[in-house]
Parts: sequence; C-alpha cells; structure tokens
Amino acid sequence: MKKIMCKKLKKEGVALDYLPYPGDIGKKIQESISKEAWEQWVSHQTMLINEMRLTPVEPKARKFLEEEMKLTMNNAIS
Repeated sequence: MKKIMCKKLKKEGVALDYLPYPGDIGKKIQESISKEAWEQWVSHQTMLINEMRLTPVEPKARKFLEEEMKLTMNNAIS
C-alpha cells in the first residue's frame, strides 16, 4: 500500500489506488487525499444528495457537488 501525506487530514495515510474523479481533479485527489479522507467525502456527498434531493447527472448538481468537494478537502485539490 502506497502512503501519502493527506492534505485534508494533515497526516500520513493510505493512498487511493484508483482515480476517484475524472481529469486533473482526480489526479490531484489521488496524489494528495488519503483513502480515509475520500471515504469521509463520499459519506458527506451521499448526505448532500439525499438531503438536498440532488440528481448527480444534472450539470447544476454536479457543479455544486464538485465545489462542495473542493471545500470539504480544504481546497487541497483546487
């Protein structure tokens, strides 16, 4: 298991072994966000989708979720 210094949790953690998001953002996440921090985001994203009744395939919802992801990750992936 590859270890990285997680910019979100500010501690060493296990790196993701896949690109969790398309494009450059996915690469930045893989390089700087640990598996633990990513799992926290996925749980938070699920809560947002359910509570706000978002449809992730809609461009407006995807944009909102992407912005929330950046904020949640302490702008480490901007």
